[in-house]
Amino acid sequence: MAFPVDRPRRLRRTETLRSLVRETRLEPSDFILPLFAVTGRGVRKPIGSMPGTAQLSVDNVVEEARSAWKAGVRSIILFGIPDKKDAEGSAAWDANGPVCTGFKALKDALPDMALIADVCLCEYTDHGHCGPLERDARGHLAVANDRTLPLLAKAAVAYAQAGADIVAPSDMMDGRVAAIRRGLDEKGLQETAVLSYAVKYASGFYGPFREAAESAPREGPKDRKAYQMDPANVREARREARLDIEEGADMLMVKPALAYLDVIAEVKRITDLPVAAYNVSGEYSMLKAAAAKGWIDERRVGLEILTGIKRAGADLILTYSALDAARWLQDLA
Repeated sequence: MAFPVDRPRRLRRTETLRSLVRETRLEPSDFILPLFAVTGRGVRKPIGSMPGTAQLSVDNVVEEARSAWKAGVRSIILFGIPDKKDAEGSAAWDANGPVCTGFKALKDALPDMALIADVCLCEYTDHGHCGPLERDARGHLAVANDRTLPLLAKAAVAYAQAGADIVAPSDMMDGRVAAIRRGLDEKGLQETAVLSYAVKYASGFYGPFREAAESAPREGPKDRKAYQMDPANVREARREARLDIEEGADMLMVKPALAYLDVIAEVKRITDLPVAAYNVSGEYSMLKAAAAKGWIDERRVGLEILTGIKRAGADLILTYSALDAARWLQDLA
């Protein structure tokens, strides 16, 4: 009887052996926790489609960030939901709005935490798009790319002045990284880093986020396919990433993550910049829904998903599971 010479199972026999040769390791510091800030005090409004998440007033944003820090999560990204919206999204750069006041409070409470500002206008416009609308040369209502750029720069400057260490443009306007970099530098904010949502697809996985950020399109185009990327394309991802590198991005992001592991790997291949991936709301909600039904083990599957995202090439992972995952890792240590 012939016996195999190569026996890979030898190194799978015990947890100690498996850990010894493990190729991909998750750490709580790999995670970036997204939080949603609103005005007021003592506000914790649960988001129905995203169990375990909520819109938070600044005092509760600070408490949530404090819990994340204690669990080993070193970074948060902040989204804002204003009281009033207009056609240009002017509340985005309001120094007294929930994002700017949130950063000031966070910097006082947790000075060593990395604070990231999402830079987009969709939460702030009354029509729900990522920039002001205008008629194009064909008479179609569309987002005005070049009119949007100085508004994004204005918001980025406001967030940096309030304490954000990193600004993260997520709008997918052409040229926005260069506009933001120039705006920051002109205000003496050269040390503020830019994490570009370089490769952001027009995805169906964003549905729950629309509820969380109150940012669904309400006027003009019914979706964002005219400025976010076609899910079928990967060569375009290389082009978008390279353009943002040329414009001065310090880090790049791929969004979503789970259905785009090949894109994460491709972006990682073409750049030496840190690469982030966004484990988005729909991915999170599916995990929560299946776990609530008892169909999967949330901890096991959640960590498997995050490991897969990191294995594909992500250095950082934005995930609503950040606090849970950090605690799961502590329990397994």
